[in-house]
Amino acid sequence: MSSQPAFIQVGALADGFAPDSNILPVVQDLSGRTFTLGFADGSRETLTLLDGERVRTAAGEHAARVTSIRPGIYFIDFIGGGAGGKPGSTSVVIDERLALCTVLNGHLPAQAEAHIDALTRVERNLPLTSVTAEFRHGRLVSDGVHAAAELHAPTRELIGMRNMYTYSATERYEHVYLNENFYAWQCLAGVEAGLADVDRCYTIRIAEKLYLFVWCEKIVPTLGVVMIDLERMKTDGKIFGYQGSNFGALSNFPVGAFAQVLNTTRYPQ
Repeated sequence: MSSQPAFIQVGALADGFAPDSNILPVVQDLSGRTFTLGFADGSRETLTLLDGERVRTAAGEHAARVTSIRPGIYFIDFIGGGAGGKPGSTSVVIDERLALCTVLNGHLPAQAEAHIDALTRVERNLPLTSVTAEFRHGRLVSDGVHAAAELHAPTRELIGMRNMYTYSATERYEHVYLNENFYAWQCLAGVEAGLADVDRCYTIRIAEKLYLFVWCEKIVPTLGVVMIDLERMKTDGKIFGYQGSNFGALSNFPVGAFAQVLNTTRYPQ
């Protein structure tokens, strides 16, 4: 009988993904530029790209990673933006072509919250995952003028797809997009081989066949954020969590994969 596969901390996952990973290179296209982000609720924020690895916000300067999965579309990610004392990360999608933006603020639970068991969370009417994701959609403001394109928004376009993602020569996963709120994953090869689960997810349409996909794992507190380009068949993003089980350090590491659509299920009306 085979041994039971074990869930691992995000820090150990980062070690498995690191060698020869299929991430995109950092780009310097936006270096030295400042963007004013105007959101649907009327609020505004300023984001300055010092270079491809540093950004400045109202909260200060942050180490960052800036990549581009399609011309004119950028993914900017950094640790920061936490609220209520919780560790947080910020991911920004900027579409210069249509002058649009989406900001995701993700939060990890404190240690006490992370140790609340699933049954207790159900009894308290809490989500099964203690990881949270908050989205704001908006436009790039130029001289006080907003562009007219429709804002990024949630989509059902991935539902029914069964996709395989190859992150490196050793790491390979399968995703099945079940509905607007949940997806199933399993590790086909790599440090999590044999593991599988169903987790909370969000899918935002950025452009034709291009999505911002976010998942919040419930067993080991984990936030995954990737751009999925089903035209180029490529992904790029990050995984955010705790380095180890003592909740004393954070891990925010880049991931990227080559994508393959295995099949698509279409449900009868």
